[in-house]
Amino acid sequence: WFQQTLSIVVVGASGDLAKKKTYPSLLKLFEESLLPPDTIIYGYARSAKTHQELRDHLFPHLMKTGTNEIIVKDFLGKCFYHSGKTYGDENAYAALVSDGLAKFEASTKSAVANRLFYLAVPPDVFGESGLVIKKLGMSASGWTRIVIEKPFGRDLDSCNDLLQTLSENFEEHDLYRIDHYLGKEVVQNMLIFRFANSFWEPLWNRDCVESVTFTFKEPFGTDGRGGYFDKYGIIRDILQNHLLQVLTLFAMEPPESDDADAIRDAKVQVLKKMDVLTLDDCLLGQYLGYSDDPTILNKDTNCPTYAAIRCSIHTPRWEGVPFILQAGKALDDKLCEVRVCFKSPKTLKSVGKNTSFFGNAASDLVLRLQPDPSISLNMNIKTPGLATLPMKSQMVMNYSDIPNLSNPDAYTRLLLDVMRGKQGSFVRDDELRYSWEIFTPLLHSIEDTHVQPVPYRYGSAGPENREEWMAAMTRSSGPTLQSSL
Repeated sequence: WFQQTLSIVVVGASGDLAKKKTYPSLLKLFEESLLPPDTIIYGYARSAKTHQELRDHLFPHLMKTGTNEIIVKDFLGKCFYHSGKTYGDENAYAALVSDGLAKFEASTKSAVANRLFYLAVPPDVFGESGLVIKKLGMSASGWTRIVIEKPFGRDLDSCNDLLQTLSENFEEHDLYRIDHYLGKEVVQNMLIFRFANSFWEPLWNRDCVESVTFTFKEPFGTDGRGGYFDKYGIIRDILQNHLLQVLTLFAMEPPESDDADAIRDAKVQVLKKMDVLTLDDCLLGQYLGYSDDPTILNKDTNCPTYAAIRCSIHTPRWEGVPFILQAGKALDDKLCEVRVCFKSPKTLKSVGKNTSFFGNAASDLVLRLQPDPSISLNMNIKTPGLATLPMKSQMVMNYSDIPNLSNPDAYTRLLLDVMRGKQGSFVRDDELRYSWEIFTPLLHSIEDTHVQPVPYRYGSAGPENREEWMAAMTRSSGPTLQSSL
């Protein structure tokens, strides 16, 4: 593919996602010489712009990447723009293809021309975009791949509608549903970390694990995007996709091989063994002042900005172990991590009278995705000295300490995978269906019953009853680990 011609079309090129993520990621690939020499990038949107106006629009955002200005300008020399009345405007696409893509492809030496369409647009225009790409945009000599951004619907029915529209026009192997959390380094490392270190296998189960908590925290609110956020809420925005994807990678059985479908088959088996969620499984919150956002029209909105949900996985490995997904806006920190709490030892005879330690005896493993990616193991050791007293100690691996570290942005990594035809870090259609089957009843209950989320202060840890709820929900119903101490 690297020696072949590549035409990239960013649909929705004038939007936030394109300027903040898509184009900067393409720039990084260009900087690392990972784009084919014969590459052209067209932006498409409804806004009327010239080629130069698009470049001027992108320039300040590309400079924020830290890339040298000369390289940025060289990259922008490959960027062009075409507008249309709608995202399904056949006349506009016909002109884009004939005057832009086909003309460029004919000027190159390669007999194979590949095309990548990145749909950085809302899901309600996926259908019309897909139809016109299928009719007018397909490559005659190479592959045509479609990158689709979340949200993939609002519930099971809307997801099925989207899947049907796209499947009528494209094969599954041509569709790349991007969830950028699957491109984060710590997530990509999860398979190697778990399966390439054999000592984890005896511990990675209900006999040793008390609970697993997946946490996402943002220290800011909707910041003028409340109108969009209020249509989806924190569950659709973070839990049903990002955190659930990480959960399936964490909890899956060893895949039959390391190819894309084997990994995704193993993830699907986790989803098939999970319970459908109800209101009894969750704690909902909304930060004070949320509805003051001028873009939120319904000032009595019950849209949750915080949610914690207990999930169960009915497999021999995980039966009885609570899996907690929690995410929130306007909290006290920026954080995304997976925390594995191991069971407390039942006896600590050598500690003797130090019974106060029993309540804090559990060890835990923490996989931090952001900020400052790291892996740490918090465990018990003897306090140095003559006394036989336990203390907490930590072994930590910070990615920033690795010499000559190359840790590209998740979008950069995933876009390269698209070009290479590697689908393992993208969401398959059956994964989507099963995930929506799990979450749709809960989402409909929240909307139909008008349940009121618990208010919490901006900049706090969340609802006041959060700690009490977490303490109750993270208790395992599995066996207790017998200590040999």
